[in-house]
Formats: sequence, C-alpha cells, structure tokens
Amino acid sequence: MSVETVKAYFKKFDLADRVQEFEISSATVELAAQALNVKPERIAKTLSFGKGEGCILVVTAGDAKVDNQKFKAAFGMKAKMLAPEDVLRLVGHAVGGVCPFAIPENVPVYLDESLKRFETVFPACGSGSSAIELTCDELVRFSNAVEWVDVCKGWEA
Repeated sequence: MSVETVKAYFKKFDLADRVQEFEISSATVELAAQALNVKPERIAKTLSFGKGEGCILVVTAGDAKVDNQKFKAAFGMKAKMLAPEDVLRLVGHAVGGVCPFAIPENVPVYLDESLKRFETVFPACGSGSSAIELTCDELVRFSNAVEWVDVCKGWEA
C-alpha cells in the first residue's frame, strides 16, 4: 500500500485533500516534526507489535515511549515490535509510513492516552513523506480504533 491507497481511503470521507506530501522525508518523529514545523510530541507515531500470527497497532505521541509493564497489563503479552518485512506484510505499509488507515480489517488499532493532550496530531499516511492533521476524535473515527489505552511513559507533564 502507499500514500495513494491512504488518499483513496480518505476520499470516501472527503478528506483526501488534507493528506500532505513532502519533498523531504517524514519517516521519523524528528523528520516529520521538521517537515510539518511542529513539536515532535504532536507526531502520532504508529507502532506495530506482533500478536500470535498477526499484529496490533498502537498510535502514540511522538515523545512517548512504550512502558513494558503497562503494555503487558493492557494486552497480556510482551511488547515485541515487528521486523520491517513483517510490518509491510501484515499492515501493508512500510516502516516510516506506517499508519492506522487503509489497513487490513484484522489489524486492531489502539490509541495511547499520550495523544489526548493535543487538539490535533499528525499521523503518517502510508509513505515516509506524508502526514495528515487530525483531531483526536477524527483519529478515533478514521483509524477505527478499538479503544484508548495507557501503555506509554516519558510524556507526562
């Protein structure tokens, strides 16, 4: 999949024109913050974790780090990031452009509480040079999030 797939997804909601593409890389939190001219914590990074034969996605604020104990308490498993080739195979987006949009239906999405402190956040859109600005309510809706979770540390004010 690609930014074109994500644009097609957002077209169904008349939001394709909100997808931003850059001439420079936005493949990391720091690069995305520079491309968007925002603070890194407002970048909504999508993390991919293995679960059985499949995976789950957890979207967190750019400055948040996964807390292993909180993660295990929330999901009943160890936080094990997927290898890049498994991310592409299971999620459909390559590392650097992983997002919770236009993904297989069997991939559940969870949103971390670290995002709630912002009016808007910027998740990627299927490529290492794209993003969209969404409110948290829009992020819930368009990611088809299962629920909000508290699995991160290092971001609390």
